[in-house]
Amino acid sequence: MSNSPERQRWKMLLALTCAFALSQAYRTVAAIMAPSLQQDFGLSAQGLGLFSGMFHLAFGGLQLAMGIGVDMHGVRRTVLAAFPLAIAGALLSAMAPGFGTLLLGQALIGIGCAPAFLVCTVFIARQFPPHRFASVSGLVLAIGGMGMLLTGTPLAWLIEAWSWRAGFLALALLSVLAWLAVLRWVREPAAGQAGSVRRETLGGALRGFAQLFTFPHTWGILALGAVSYASFVTLRGLWLGPMMVERHGLSLVEAGNVAVLVTVVALVGPPLFGRLDPGERTRRRWIVGYGLASAALFAVAAFGLGLAGDLAVLVVLSLVLGFMVLQYADVRSAYPMAMTGRALSLFTMSMFLGVALVQWLTGLAAGAAQAAGLPIPAVVLGALAAILAAGVAAFAWLPRPPRPGQH
Repeated sequence: MSNSPERQRWKMLLALTCAFALSQAYRTVAAIMAPSLQQDFGLSAQGLGLFSGMFHLAFGGLQLAMGIGVDMHGVRRTVLAAFPLAIAGALLSAMAPGFGTLLLGQALIGIGCAPAFLVCTVFIARQFPPHRFASVSGLVLAIGGMGMLLTGTPLAWLIEAWSWRAGFLALALLSVLAWLAVLRWVREPAAGQAGSVRRETLGGALRGFAQLFTFPHTWGILALGAVSYASFVTLRGLWLGPMMVERHGLSLVEAGNVAVLVTVVALVGPPLFGRLDPGERTRRRWIVGYGLASAALFAVAAFGLGLAGDLAVLVVLSLVLGFMVLQYADVRSAYPMAMTGRALSLFTMSMFLGVALVQWLTGLAAGAAQAAGLPIPAVVLGALAAILAAGVAAFAWLPRPPRPGQH
C-alpha cells in the first residue's frame, strides 16, 4: 500500500504522456507527407515550410493561455478541453479540398496539442521531488517521442498504400483514445494537496507571467529554448524526408526507415542526459558544450558525406540533442518554486514559437537555394547550424540565474 500513491502518479503521468506522444506525431508528419502534399497541392519549399510551421505557430502561441488554464483550472481540465480541437483538426485535414483548409486543420491541431507537454512538465514539477525532475522529464520525453515513430515507416507505408489523408484519419482515431485515457485516469489533487489548483484571477495570472521578464536570465534561457528543440524538429519533422529522397534517391518508405532510426536514437538521449544531470553548478556548462557540439554536427552534415556518412552524423546528432532535457531542469532551478509552472509554460512557448520561426527561416533558405541552383539539403543544414550556434551564444553570454540558494 505504501507504493500506491507512487503508482497512481505514474499512471496519471502515463495517460498525459499519451496525448504528448500524439502531439509529437502531429508535429513531424510533414517529413513523410511532404512529397504527397507537394504533388497534390503544388506546394513550393516555402509552402511546405508554412504547412509544417502552422502547427508550431498555433502550438507555441497558445502556451501562455494554456499555462493560465493549468494554473486556474488544473492539468486534467485543460487537456480535456483543448485536445478535442486536435481531433477536429486531424479530421478537417483529412478532408481538406485545398491548401487553405489544410492550414486551418494544422492550426486546430496545434491549438489542441498546445497543453500536451506543458501539463507533463508541470505535473512532474508539482508531484515529484526536485532532484527527480530531470530524470522523470527525460523518461517522459522518451515515451512521448515514440509518437514520432508513427510518422516514420508506419505512416510512409499507410501513405503509399492509401494516401496522406488516411494518415490524418489514423492519427485522429489514436487521439480519441488518448483523450479517453486522460478522462479515465487523470484526477486533480484535492484542495491543499501538492499540485492542487490555485484560485486566482486572470489578471493575477497575467501579472505572474509578466514578472518572469523582470529576471535578467530569462532572455538567455528563451533564446536557446527557441532554437535547440526547433533544430531537431525542423530536421526530423520537415527536411529529413526531402533530404533522403533528393540527396540520396531513397524511396518514401526507405526515407521512413531513416526517420524511424533517427527517432529511436533520439528517444535514448533525454533519459540518458536526465540520469547524467550534473546538477545546478555545472549544468549550464554542459548545455553550452553539447549545444555547440550539435551545431557542429549540423555543419558537418551540410557537406554531405554519402548515405552511410550522413546516417552516422544524424545518429550522433539525434543522441546529442537529448541535452535539451537539461534545459528544462535549468528552468526548474532558475526560478522560485512558486513560479515554476509559469516559467515552464513560458519556456515551452519559446520552444514551439521557435519551431515555427526556424521552419519558416529554413523554408526561406531552401527557396533561396532553389533559385540559386544550390543543393537545398546543404543550405538548410548549414542554416540550422548557424541558428543553433547563435542561440547557444546568447545563452552563454546573457546574464545567468543566481547561484543555488540566492533566489
